[in-house]
Amino acid sequence: MPEVAFHFNAPDRLGYACRLLRKAYLRKARLFVWTADADLTRLDNALWTMGAGEFVPHCRADDVDLLKSHSPIQLGHRLPDERGAFILVNLRHDMPDDPAAFSRIIEVVTLDEADRAPARERWRQYKALGLEPLRHDLQLAPTD
Repeated sequence: MPEVAFHFNAPDRLGYACRLLRKAYLRKARLFVWTADADLTRLDNALWTMGAGEFVPHCRADDVDLLKSHSPIQLGHRLPDERGAFILVNLRHDMPDDPAAFSRIIEVVTLDEADRAPARERWRQYKALGLEPLRHDLQLAPTD
């Protein structure tokens, strides 16, 4: 069963995701970022325009297989077929259909109540599946 961690109180979903992905990349993790179609281009652009020296190699899930095989981070609005090799970063309001297929799941939740209410429901769904989510309150955590 995967570890599920909720990162609560992110002031900015995409900004936090960029920092999280940079840290994960430096730790040589392989991630799939599941995002709404409307946010996909914004996240892709944000990763390309991070500060000097903070490049985060990534690709889109619909890029060619050769590029995907060399990219530690993939971005997509549909979940990948091959999931076991990935840590899932969920930037959506819904839950993956098969959470156990991922090695780990990170749920990013902002301060917005429209984001928090679906997160509470996902928390309950994970618990119903026998997973015990971890809670990381970003307002209490030290900053980078």
